[in-house]
Amino acid sequence: MSYQVLARKWRPKFFTELVGQEHVRRALVNALDSDRLHHAYLFSGTRGVGKTTVARIFAKSLNCEQGVSATPCGQCSACIEIDEGRFVDLIEVDAASRTKVESTRELLDNVQYAPTRARYKVYLIDEVHMFSNHSFNALLKTLEEPPPHVKFLLATTDPQKLPVTILSRCLQFNLKRLYPDAITKQLSMILDNESVEHDAGAISRLAISADGSMRDALSLLDQAIAFGGGSVREDDVRKMLGSIDSNHVFDILDGVVSRNGAQALASIRQMDEQAPDYAGVLAEMVSILQKTATAQVAPEMLDGTDGYADERAEAIKKLSMAMSPLDVQLCYQIALNGRRDIAISADPRSSFEMIILRMLAFSPADTAPVATMTAPTAKPLQSTPASKPAATNKTTPDKEKSKQASSNAQVSASSAWGDIIEVLKLGGLEKELASNTALEEEKAGGVIRLSLDPACANLLNDTLKERLNIKLNDYFKQAITLTIDVKAPTKETPAKIRERLNDERQREAISVMKEDETVKAICDVFDTDIESATIHPVDN
Repeated sequence: MSYQVLARKWRPKFFTELVGQEHVRRALVNALDSDRLHHAYLFSGTRGVGKTTVARIFAKSLNCEQGVSATPCGQCSACIEIDEGRFVDLIEVDAASRTKVESTRELLDNVQYAPTRARYKVYLIDEVHMFSNHSFNALLKTLEEPPPHVKFLLATTDPQKLPVTILSRCLQFNLKRLYPDAITKQLSMILDNESVEHDAGAISRLAISADGSMRDALSLLDQAIAFGGGSVREDDVRKMLGSIDSNHVFDILDGVVSRNGAQALASIRQMDEQAPDYAGVLAEMVSILQKTATAQVAPEMLDGTDGYADERAEAIKKLSMAMSPLDVQLCYQIALNGRRDIAISADPRSSFEMIILRMLAFSPADTAPVATMTAPTAKPLQSTPASKPAATNKTTPDKEKSKQASSNAQVSASSAWGDIIEVLKLGGLEKELASNTALEEEKAGGVIRLSLDPACANLLNDTLKERLNIKLNDYFKQAITLTIDVKAPTKETPAKIRERLNDERQREAISVMKEDETVKAICDVFDTDIESATIHPVDN
């Protein structure tokens, strides 16, 4: 007996065997069980997600000799013939080969006749968007007033090309791209049943390369089995797909994080020995950076269910603690834009190296820790209304005293903890967490106790705390034991200080503006008042 490819052998024959299309399965099962059947159905979605498979199962449910049901028997002659593609009352049409209106009219001329032996005559039209406008017009008349014994099942990868007059006469179901973890589970089940030895990492790579298509995944699996001589191993799959080990990408990113350009370039040189597809390498880097950003914000989401092996998730977690959110976003944007550069480059490796050097060049430079910090003096304030009238240069002694008082308040309010936060170069949620804490206790031996404003308790999680701890270790050049208690701080937090100073500057700006002689004159002429919300302080 000739070999049957996996995509055909493991094609679902019942609704219960469908993978990842629960929303479609549920609607069709309920319609069949309650006998609420429409005359035309449209199944849309990318290639290989099960459009024609769902249509064939639906046709089998309509014509099973045991009766209309969401669970056809699979044993009667109608079920067997539909599975084998030779059922006389299931007319499958490839619209791409029937674009002429004459072919469509010839097809629809037989709609009026009753089925030969089935309950319903089913027209399954694949890639229906390939019909010409005249063909759609011919089909439209039939869809408007179909005979009771006819059902139309339309499938397309591009529903936008269908006329709205056709769409409005169909029940529409959009089949989703499959997630890598769903494809991984299905491939593992198939290989277990086929008694084929396999690695979890190999299946993960195949699932990701399938790009949401189960049919593509099964075709790649067939190729991997042949390539591996009857087994599916990760090294073989990597070579077959032309992909590289993720460790190379992590080594390159490690060089970027440590600001070690020589290490990053050496990793690229080592990777180049495998003749990689640099566009694919960059796509892998973009994926890793996206997962890193996710791990920084919501580490609980990095649970390995995205189709990657667990060891990659662990490496991403370490990377998320080593990089600041600002660096992750910057590198992600550079890598994303770099994919366009590689596509037009004559030398992909040189282009890839320039992308990595760009990450190094534009990353914020590290600042060496210092033992003490001097608070910067406040800059003098200048305020302007929204309409920006000419401001006077005259300054009264009272205004000078007010400015000096504001400056002194800013200097005295700047705590050592706020200075440390600035030197640590924190970003994103890390800085938000630190800014809403106050330094309550500092003991010899590297013990630091912070109090976190209860209103900001949602900022506290183990990942952010650990990253802050690492930055403090680097700052003090010793191991720091960091404790963060959620309670009302006994001192002003940097965030509260900043808020208070901003309020003071705002009040002073409003006062200066309202006392300005030119502004008073304008208000008198136009009989108007100043909107305080439009006044904003600016620095000289």
